[in-house]
Amino acid sequence: MSSLKFGTSGLRGLVTDLVGWPSYAYASAFFRSVSSNGDRRQVVIGRDLRDSSPGIAETVASAAAAAGFEAIDCGALPTPALALEAMRRGAYAVMVTGSHIPEDRNGLKFYRPDGEITKDDEIAILAALGDVTAVGEMPTSGPATSEPGAVARYHRRYSDAFAPEILGGLRIAVYQQSSVARDLLTDLLASFGANVTPIGRSETFVPIDTEAHRPEDIAFIREVMASGDFDALVTTDGDADRPLVADGAGQIVRGDVLGLITARYLGVDTVVVPVTAGSALEQSGGFSRVVRTKVGSPFVIAGMEQATEAGAQAVVGFEANGGFLLGSDVTLGGRVLPALPTRDAMLPILAALAAARAAGTSLADLVTSLDAGEMASDRLPNTPSERSGAFLDRLRDEGFRGAFLRPIGSPQSVDEQDGIRIGLDGGRSIHFRASGNAPELRCYAEAKTARDAQDLVRWGLTAAAAAMTEQAS
Repeated sequence: MSSLKFGTSGLRGLVTDLVGWPSYAYASAFFRSVSSNGDRRQVVIGRDLRDSSPGIAETVASAAAAAGFEAIDCGALPTPALALEAMRRGAYAVMVTGSHIPEDRNGLKFYRPDGEITKDDEIAILAALGDVTAVGEMPTSGPATSEPGAVARYHRRYSDAFAPEILGGLRIAVYQQSSVARDLLTDLLASFGANVTPIGRSETFVPIDTEAHRPEDIAFIREVMASGDFDALVTTDGDADRPLVADGAGQIVRGDVLGLITARYLGVDTVVVPVTAGSALEQSGGFSRVVRTKVGSPFVIAGMEQATEAGAQAVVGFEANGGFLLGSDVTLGGRVLPALPTRDAMLPILAALAAARAAGTSLADLVTSLDAGEMASDRLPNTPSERSGAFLDRLRDEGFRGAFLRPIGSPQSVDEQDGIRIGLDGGRSIHFRASGNAPELRCYAEAKTARDAQDLVRWGLTAAAAAMTEQAS
């Protein structure tokens, strides 16, 4: 069976299942699903820095040509930069990236001229896939037209909207690793007055997960920041639509806290977030409305659209992984930052650092002032969806749930919008859900202290593994 499937953001799977005909078929199905819309028949194509991405991008270009689309090759660039270029041109877009997952996997992200595809669009692509696979041939085409200016325009998006010197004097380490934005991020921060030091550049792919941090990444960041030479460390995942920011002590700032800081800095009234974001948004965020959705940018985008239709003036969305979506134009000191309704890493990095500098405080102290509590997350890898699904089904049973959770507390509330999120006594919560990107069970916890949140996650994954083993025997 193929590993390819649509997850929280695009199609993902093993490289061996994607290269060649499968990537051609899925790209062709996308073009077939939109061919009757009457939009401009042009597609911009981008990629991350994985070894497999250039070849897959060429296959996508061939599928575009066969479908009658003009293919524009934007090369290696951040996903939000490609989306911005598609919006500028009124074109479609395909980004070849596996985001944060290991290099033996890759994926495709599809965009319409107005932004990311929806879950309904995914259904249409899958419906068209059968017609493509019936053909069984993969023609090749000449090279796509090159477009080298997309990255520069993405850079100008921020240099035109933010005042000069907003980061003046800040000492920032840019962990470059294999992020497709590693040079762009370095140049952009320096252009706002920061003293930037690039570190950790890698010619092999590094799977940086901005939500479930690998122990080796945590250790590396703490070692770098222990020198006292930097006020912050920043980086992104592979395709630069999710940020990672650490304070001067090497403590990684939670993605939803980055979103909270950014939303406040932008002065918006409505935020849309998945159920995995912390409860501080409702408790102390200061927003007129907080909308909760399932995990995944398509759901957040749908929530932003609904909020706008309901009369919200300035709407943003963000996720626990830090990806920030700007659903409305916003004005910063008389400068307009246009909407970009797709996950972006640059905006929360810039806004969080600028907010700390504007407040005359360290990033760590700014985060502490929010009193956002603590969250932790981790995962059980190599957990097939059948196993995690059966476990989640058992958790929906009140009797099993109470017995399962007895060692850590008493269930106070249950949210089944995406997996099972259970409110516990003492203002704590534990949340289990199957990942949409990989065969793994994820566990999230919220508590007053970091140690309590981490203990909840450790207990949750151990107990879940035992329950699944018991059920299988």
